[in-house]
Amino acid sequence: MASIIIPNDLLPLDGRFGCGPSKIRPDQLAAFAKAGAELMGTSHRQAPVKNLVKRVQEGLMELFHNPAGYEIVIGNGGSTAFWDVASYSLAEGKSQLLVHGEFGAKFATSLSAPWLTKPTVIQGEVGSRLDLIAEAGISAYAYPQNETSTGVVTPVKRVQGADKDALYFTDATSAAGGIDFDPLETDVYYFAPQKNFASDGGLWFALMSPAAVERAERIAATDRYIPEFLSLKTAIDNSRLNQTLNTPAISTLFLLAEQIDWMNESGGLAWADARTKAASDHLYAWAEASAYATPFVSNPEYRSQVVSTIDFAESVDAAEVAKILRSNGIVDTEPYRKLGRNQLRVATFTATELEDVKQLTKSIDYVVSNLG
Repeated sequence: MASIIIPNDLLPLDGRFGCGPSKIRPDQLAAFAKAGAELMGTSHRQAPVKNLVKRVQEGLMELFHNPAGYEIVIGNGGSTAFWDVASYSLAEGKSQLLVHGEFGAKFATSLSAPWLTKPTVIQGEVGSRLDLIAEAGISAYAYPQNETSTGVVTPVKRVQGADKDALYFTDATSAAGGIDFDPLETDVYYFAPQKNFASDGGLWFALMSPAAVERAERIAATDRYIPEFLSLKTAIDNSRLNQTLNTPAISTLFLLAEQIDWMNESGGLAWADARTKAASDHLYAWAEASAYATPFVSNPEYRSQVVSTIDFAESVDAAEVAKILRSNGIVDTEPYRKLGRNQLRVATFTATELEDVKQLTKSIDYVVSNLG
């Protein structure tokens, strides 16, 4: 590895640009050291932790524009667990899935369970995407709002002409809290909190419409085998009591609550959306003006504002650049491991400062100009 020391005046103040776990603000950690630490090692069935869960639920409802009748449901595990929750507890008949990357493909696998009809999978190219289409007999349409592996974004929108009782599942893990949306355009907006919400893992969250809750309760009343850990009905019942089936990660909840409060006090989801867009716009503009870099997602309408993927020319080894950045305290800019491209992947989540993104591009230019 080349020994390149980036000058201090080119370095970002915070060098964390990973796509999850993501940067946690110092104010969150300071609050946790004081108030959060008092909750550690205490029962999640008692008022202090239940009040924390309620704080998270109410804060998320405010952030997501308070859609009438919707609920915030919480469960143990992350988004991977929720894929199986949906398979056992929410999907029925045939689904249609939009796939243009690793995470959309994983959800498609879960919704191909033997008790379900083989789904329609609309397979797009990585770095681009297709669109969901109206299809008779489809009970659920599913897609990633933000494909974390490739940096492709999909609008949160119902399909015109679809069956009226079809539900919409939006995988929002790397978009939630960083991209504004209309909650009435989906039924299940689910995510884990270790990205824009600057928290840790161990829990999943879902904003659920009345229709989605009704289906989960109806399926639970049938003879379908549903493991308790994957029972959405159990998660709904516990969430209404401000708790989870098993002990939750209290630190995750506390850090999440602090981040939600910060977002709501700063201007809500519209404010967060503008913040992530400004940071990603800088990255894309820099790449388009560069002699050796270019946005991986060629269509600007498909480019994510929270996960920016930047291809490098063959003459520049992006893996080497990432190693040198890491040795200088700029971490987690490596591409998604299974994509196999000569690129960097940079998270511009809500906690990321625009000035740090500007310093990052200066640092990359410095490294490339000094490579042998």
